[in-house]
Amino acid sequence: MVNLTRIYTRTGDDGTTALGDLSRTRKTDPRLAAYADANEANAAIGVAVACGELPDDVRTVLTRVQNDLFDVGADLSTPLQRSYDYPPLRVKEEWVIELEADCDRYLERLEKLRSFILPGGSAGAAHLHLALTVVRRAERSVWAALDAYGTESGETRGQGGVNPVTAAYLNRLSDLLFVLARCANLPGGDVLWSPGGGRESPPDQHR
Repeated sequence: MVNLTRIYTRTGDDGTTALGDLSRTRKTDPRLAAYADANEANAAIGVAVACGELPDDVRTVLTRVQNDLFDVGADLSTPLQRSYDYPPLRVKEEWVIELEADCDRYLERLEKLRSFILPGGSAGAAHLHLALTVVRRAERSVWAALDAYGTESGETRGQGGVNPVTAAYLNRLSDLLFVLARCANLPGGDVLWSPGGGRESPPDQHR
């Protein structure tokens, strides 16, 4: 049960914030950067769902992903411990496999890529391309947190490591968003990259 009776608390005015296990850490902690980026990715996907005029099945997948990203953030905010009074929800390998299955399923709708593509086309595709860049940043932030805290469980609050499956989840999610962005441009197709911006080749100075 979530019961938010007040939005501001003033407890963070000293530059610290609470982790999921109620231990406190600096707001510059790489774990905070990781779950903040996951939250931003969630918001970017929300814009795509709201404004992208996406097919219903794609919206359903993205709504599931938005719920997952909330759980990714909760996982990242709760250090790994050897035991818990109330075990927290953790991102699981099955979620990664589910994203891979989504990638394979939607890729069947698309022609093979023989060129790099540009973010754009339909509004939905543009929003999804933007969302995937945020997801990739979130993955980099998770790796920074893993470098700082490792994957070992801790003895005391705030001292445990980070669940590495969160990084794998974000990696596959960026792949899925790329595929879904291409699907959002059907039937018109992708916006292809033009080397040199389509400029004419300069004349050969040696002729």
